[in-house]
Amino acid sequence: MTSSTRVSPPLRVISGPDVRALLPMADAIGLMSDVLAAVSGGKAYVPLRSAMPVGAGGNGLGLMPGVLEDPAVFGIKLLSLFPQNAAAGLSSHLGLVALFEAHHGQPVALLEASALTAIRTAAVSAVATGLLAREDAGDLALLGAGEQAASHLEALRLVRPIRRVRVWSRTPGHAQAFAKAHDVEAADSVAAAVGGADIICTLTGARAPILFGRQVSPGVHINAVGACVPSAAEVDTALVAKSRYVVDLRASAEAEAGEYLTAREAGAIASDHIAAELGEIVAGSKPGRQGDREITLFKSLGLAAEDLAAAQFILDRARSLGVGQSVRL
Repeated sequence: MTSSTRVSPPLRVISGPDVRALLPMADAIGLMSDVLAAVSGGKAYVPLRSAMPVGAGGNGLGLMPGVLEDPAVFGIKLLSLFPQNAAAGLSSHLGLVALFEAHHGQPVALLEASALTAIRTAAVSAVATGLLAREDAGDLALLGAGEQAASHLEALRLVRPIRRVRVWSRTPGHAQAFAKAHDVEAADSVAAAVGGADIICTLTGARAPILFGRQVSPGVHINAVGACVPSAAEVDTALVAKSRYVVDLRASAEAEAGEYLTAREAGAIASDHIAAELGEIVAGSKPGRQGDREITLFKSLGLAAEDLAAAQFILDRARSLGVGQSVRL
């Protein structure tokens, strides 16, 4: 049989519920730790994401391609970005991850992306929290009450002894519903949510800062997750300036991290304010927290390498368990 007539492997289609079942959070945290070290070690090619507007209302289409050396795969995440979807009961990030094997370039899987994104994003924040938060940190503030709040609550409980949780939302009813569903406290303001907290996660679609340097306590760790374009920032310049600022990838932060770019343009920080990539701390080439009173901030922008590593992990389990639908193209 010649290469031109070789039968391609079936394409496995994996749904959101199957993604969640096949990628438990504890496994995702270990997986993200490994892939972050690989990215910082030059074992992945992660070009900057691109996006294009779709109609009005701030809607868009995001494209995140990437290549991993180990496992040897490449692919792309395609996401529709519709900020107003919450009103319809939908995720603001909907799409697909297309996975290819790197030996012959054949497509091998198509996975629902919103569940995968929610899991891997929270898992990365858990890696950061495990490396940067104080060992005894247990007072958690969630700013935002959507899908990412739920996944972050699950993930952070695996890496720190969470004793108290307060949640705030720009829509008070969302915070109250989340608090009831997860048996946590609803806060009526950001200040009420973060006062005394030693871990804070910003998980909103805010375009302007909602968290300010004057509001946080010494020794706090912050996962800044929601803003991912240069024109948006969830935290203010004062907080960036007084924090040990860690990123997932320097090139991404220098192009897309709105709060970092704003602080730099204002002269509040220098270009060397990025203390480390998270993968460098994982690998031990850069230090993490430097003292109990230090404020640490991890800026999560999300990397295609994270999606691809998660997709390959899910695909391997799906094949072994016979999960998903197989189709031939």
